[in-house]
Amino acid sequence: MNIKVIVETGEDGYFVARVPALKGCWSQGKTREQAIENIREAIDLYLEPEPSDFVKTKGREIVELAI
Repeated sequence: MNIKVIVETGEDGYFVARVPALKGCWSQGKTREQAIENIREAIDLYLEPEPSDFVKTKGREIVELAI
């Protein structure tokens, strides 16, 4: 899956990264590379499901999709 990330220079000189497709998914870093590394981690955490979501119950089907 590819996702677009916007990286900008903040007022404090840090680099700010955000993912428009994932509301509220922001990060920053002292360098561009650090900001990208941090936003990658933020994306992983944003998309990580709750363990309780995978409890099998009657009428619940778990399907995995590749996007």
